[in-house]
Amino acid sequence: MSTRDERTAALVRRFYDELWNEWRLDLADELLAESVRFRGSLGFECEDREAFKGYVEALRTAFPDWHNRVVDLLVDGDRVVARMTWSGTHLGRFGQLEPTGARVEYPGAAFFRVARDSIDEAWAVGDTWGMWRALGREL
Repeated sequence: MSTRDERTAALVRRFYDELWNEWRLDLADELLAESVRFRGSLGFECEDREAFKGYVEALRTAFPDWHNRVVDLLVDGDRVVARMTWSGTHLGRFGQLEPTGARVEYPGAAFFRVARDSIDEAWAVGDTWGMWRALGREL
């Protein structure tokens, strides 16, 4: 792996390990472009860093133990693909859904574009069907 690819991989790992798993939203200013385009596996979309921070806080309120596990990471220049497992316990309000206490876990993948050493675009796609069923939502 080239030095550039190693830096890009480290950036995405920090995005999950530190920003998400440690709830270090202060790192968003360092890791994300100001006009980051983000789409989460739960359907949320935004086009700036502040909206992304709001999403993270909302998810933290609903799933205080939310965890992002990177299973595999592939880097090709400015593109990164992460095979993921997301998990958490539904202990707070999530949109219109009252807390259920349900433990959820689902697999998926996240696709990133990096520009100027920051995440410019992220699109997460997860197999959320089982998660929604665990939360009492029939699809």
